[in-house]
Parts: sequence; structure tokens; C-alpha cells
Amino acid sequence: MSGVGTPSAEFGAPVGGRVTVVRGAGARLYDAAGRAYVDLGATHGVGNFGACPPDVVAAVERQARELISLGSGYASPVRTEFVSRLLALLPSSFESVFLSNSGTEAVEAALKVARSATGRPKVVAAMRGFHGRTMGSLSATWRRELKEPFEPLVPGFVHVPFNDPGALDSVVDDATGLVLLEPVQGEGGVHVASAEYLRAARAACDRTGALLAFDEVQTGLGRTGKRFAFEHAGVVPDLLLLAKSLAGGLPIGATVVGRGIAPRFRGSHHSTFGGGPLVCAAGVAALDTLVRDRLAERAARLGTLGLDRLAALPSEKVREVRGLGLLIGIELRERVAPYLAALEEAGFLAISAGATVLRLLPPLVISEDDWLAGLGAIDEVVRRG
Repeated sequence: MSGVGTPSAEFGAPVGGRVTVVRGAGARLYDAAGRAYVDLGATHGVGNFGACPPDVVAAVERQARELISLGSGYASPVRTEFVSRLLALLPSSFESVFLSNSGTEAVEAALKVARSATGRPKVVAAMRGFHGRTMGSLSATWRRELKEPFEPLVPGFVHVPFNDPGALDSVVDDATGLVLLEPVQGEGGVHVASAEYLRAARAACDRTGALLAFDEVQTGLGRTGKRFAFEHAGVVPDLLLLAKSLAGGLPIGATVVGRGIAPRFRGSHHSTFGGGPLVCAAGVAALDTLVRDRLAERAARLGTLGLDRLAALPSEKVREVRGLGLLIGIELRERVAPYLAALEEAGFLAISAGATVLRLLPPLVISEDDWLAGLGAIDEVVRRG
């Protein structure tokens, strides 16, 4: 196989796998030798619109010739347009947006907003949840192995079982400033929150005056079959956290804030590159594509097709298949790494969600033929073991 990884001088997460990707188009990625791979999750949810979406590329090219960067102290027509387009897709209870560069930054902003606006330090999050790797977002994250090397972390975080309304209600009290949940836990193994659970979270926050935040960094922008995953349950949060595909592949984070919260915020928060003209132009094109091409509806249809096909996987190899839209997890009875390697050998790039879960996050623009081929390849490698 081509593209064997070599040691890197980069610090942090390991880089360099067996495939070195040099270009992409739609749901296809290509290595240096020209071999095509079908993207079933290689962009970790950034690629909702596929690799190099044409309208996003054109918008970036136009904006790059006009203005690339601008501090937030000055008005930017393209930033105003992007924020207006985003708010127009959301319930009217949302009234303002803080723009940053990533999902973890969107979470950090939400933590500061909640603590400042409520005057309460306590944050309630869920077991198995993942919210990022900076010190605040890591404190909200559940996985012990990610946290231990950096302790002590930020105090005041409490974790409760996911999808347990009673456990959630028992810990949300008058000291709680924020309840932070994922409508679908992606990194935590693709676990879908029940409508009952999300309604219980809303009720607990209403009872105590805490703010409710939904981390939709991975589930937003059509991924689950709705434009935003909270729409499935009809539960509207006070804070909505977005990132990944929001700008069509460029770095972005957004903390969307409900009515009446911003005036209660004391202190300051800022991002030098957040909301830059180049990224906002890409974001406008991405949102236009989402609506025009009805990508949420497409994700719902292809996701149902996928769950139906994957339900036939042998139970002696698979514990459970679960998901929503085009966010699907296949929990195996053994470690997932060999299955990912076999899929890669066959020309399909998927990712894990823990040691035993095969996670599928294909672009929402994936052709039905490529999707069916990917499902067939999964069936083959699982049965072959």
C-alpha cells in the first residue's frame, strides 16, 4: 500500500498513517499514487459538504482577493451576512453569535458565558461525553485517560449517566450554571439521546435557572437528518455550539446564544481570528448549500438505508448498530482497529469511536453508489473478521 507514514516533527496527536491523502473531490479522497478512497469519516465530521465543495471554493477565491482578515472591532459585511444566515436557520430564541476557530473554543466560550451570566460555577455534563481538549472543555469531557496527564483541571464539573433523566435531575441544582450535553455522543461511541432525556434536561434547567447547552459540533449542519439534532426532540437549548463543517472545511467555531443571556455577561471574551472574512464567506456558501441541496433530508434517507443494511450484520461479531442520519456507530465484540485497516485496504476510510466502535461520518453529498459500496465493504470485512 502506498503512502506509508514516517515520523513527524509535529507535536501533539500522531500524524502519518498508511494513506497520505493529497487531494479530494466530493466523497472521494486520493493518495499520491492516484488511488481513490471513499470517505466514510476521514474528516471527523468536518466534511459534511465533501472535499473542496465548489461553491465554498469559489467563495473563498472571491473573498481572498478582497479581504482575508479583519479584527472584530471593525464591521465586516460578510461576517454580518454569515451570522444573519445562521440565525435565520434557528429558532427565534437565539439572538447572537460568538465566532471562534474550533469546537473546543465554542465550548470554552459557552463555559465562560454560563458562569458569568448566572454567577454559578457548577457544570453538569454526561458520562462518555466529549467536548474538546483545552482545559475547560477537557474538564467537561468524560474519558479519564485524556484528562489524567493534565490534572488538576478546572473545578466544578459533575458527570452523570447519559440518557438517565432521574440522575440528571438529581444533580442540577441552584448552584448549577450550565448543563452541557451532546444530542448524539459521537466520540463516546455514537449514543443517541432520547427525547425524554433532553426534555428532562430542559425542565431541570428551567426549574433551577441553569443554562442548557447542546454541543452540536459533530451533529449540526444536517448530519443527523435534521439541520440541527435538537430538532428531533423539539428541545431548544439556551446555547448551541457549532463547528466542524460550519464553514465547509475551514476552521470555525460558533457559540450561539439565546435571548437575554448576553446582557447578563460580565467580563470579556475574544478571538483574534474568529469570524474572519475568509471563513465567513465560506460559511455563507456552506449554509446556502445545506439549504439548497436539502442535505439534511438526504442524510435522513441515506442514514435510514445504512441502518437497515447494517442491521443484517452477524450478531456474533456485532453487539449493536446505532445512530441517527449519517452518524452511525457499529459496536463490535472485539477491537475495531483491524476492521478499519481492512476497510482502508479495500478503499474505504472510516474511523473509530472508542476501542470497539466503528464510526461512519460520510459526507452528506456522498453518492448512493459509494454509500452502498461502503456498506457492502463493511459487511464483507465484518463477516470475514
